[in-house]
Parts: sequence; structure tokens; C-alpha cells
Amino acid sequence: MTTEQTAPAGEVPSDRPTREATKSRRRRSSLAFLRDVLLIVLVAVLVSFLVKTFVVRSFYIPSGSMEDTLLINDRILVDEITPRFGEYDHGDIVVFQDPGGWLPPTTEPVRPPIVEGIDWVLSVVGLSAPDSDDHLVKRIIGLPGDHVVCCNALGQITINGVPIDETAYVKLPAEDAAVSADPFDVVVPEGSLWVLGDNRYRSKDSRYNRDQPGQGFVPIDNVVGRAFVITWPLNRIGALDFHHDVFAGVPEPVGQDSGG
Repeated sequence: MTTEQTAPAGEVPSDRPTREATKSRRRRSSLAFLRDVLLIVLVAVLVSFLVKTFVVRSFYIPSGSMEDTLLINDRILVDEITPRFGEYDHGDIVVFQDPGGWLPPTTEPVRPPIVEGIDWVLSVVGLSAPDSDDHLVKRIIGLPGDHVVCCNALGQITINGVPIDETAYVKLPAEDAAVSADPFDVVVPEGSLWVLGDNRYRSKDSRYNRDQPGQGFVPIDNVVGRAFVITWPLNRIGALDFHHDVFAGVPEPVGQDSGG
């Protein structure tokens, strides 16, 4: 014989405990979901930060000194691995910090804190490049030990006595113009580079900074990395050409072995 418990006459059995348990489970589920989303975002930000710090960085082009290879407002990715584990070659396009006196002093306009905060977050993950105006981008013409001279009778640069034909990438005011309006004759010190812009008559590069403490040379320690691709605008996306073939006949500097 069994005894059944029934609600008193006229009363409906309450399902409040069931509803409260369901709400509690939903709250726990929502909190777990938010926790997982936050964790994913934090991991993504950390990975992006590490990639930006050790692998690639984004920069935009603020001037026309590298036209027509790079145009104003192009966005580029810069390989940061090369300066740590590799070597640079003639023709590489590099981004570097101002060695001192190359860039005029600038004053940043005051922006609302929320804009500064958003820009900082975007810079951490590599989607913004707020320090582009503090860096320069040029093409490597002289490596350590190179004797670089301009110009010969044909208006060409010679490296270690061998002329190079830069018509593939240099922008000049006329077809018969020399590749530099200003002559120079330099030997690149150890640990430094001699760099020029492709828009040769509108680039304040090594030639125009010989009166600075570094005498126009860029310390390799100042180099952030090698630009390798244009990422914006869409109609210009593509890999950058270093034109290594232009320098294929350049011999090792006198006094350096073939492994140089």
C-alpha cells in the first residue's frame, strides 16, 4: 500500500524550484561563455603582440621618397626575423629608426583619450602603426665595407668598382638624368648601411645626412626589419621586389672574404 502526497485541495503544485534551477544553470552557462570569450580574446591579443614584437610589424608610408615602389599611405609588413637571425642584401627595402637628425621634430596633435586608447590597442595587435612617422624606409645600396661612389660617366652608382643599372626601380626626373644629383664617395663602416630612396631626386636619405653625427650611415641596430609586402590598398597588394639581380655582379669589398 502506497501513500501519495497531494497538494491541498484548490492549490496547484509549485514549479518554482525547477524554474530557479534552470535560471541558475543559464547564468552559469552565460558566465562560462563570457569567460571563454574573454580567454580567447586575451590569447589572440597575446599572440598578435608576440607576432608584432618578434615576427612582423605593420607600417604606413608617409612620404613619396620611395615612389614608385611605395606610394604615400601604402601599408607594408616588415619582417623582423631577418635582423635577428639573418643578413641583409643589396637592394633590400628596410625600415629603420631615425639615426638622429634625419627627421624634423614633430608635435603630435592632442587626441581624445578614447581615441588614444583604441589606437594603442590596435598598435599592440599590429593593426595600427602610430610610430610610422618616427621611422624611415629606404633601399640598401651599400653594405658594411662597400666602397660606394656616384656617379660614373653614365650617371650610375658604382659599388666596389662595379657599376649598377638601377633603371628597374629608380624614379628620375628625366631618362638621361644621373641617379643622384649629388656626388658622393663613401666606404660603409662595419655595422652600418648606406641607404637611398627610389625616388632619387626627392629622398632625404644617406646622401643628405652626411652632416649628421652618423655621417649618413644607418646603424644596423636601428633597422626594424625588411619590408616584404604591400597590404593596402587592395589594388596594390603584393610582394616587394628587392631587385637582387641588379647587384649580382658586385664583388666583395676589398679585405673581406667571400663569406663576407
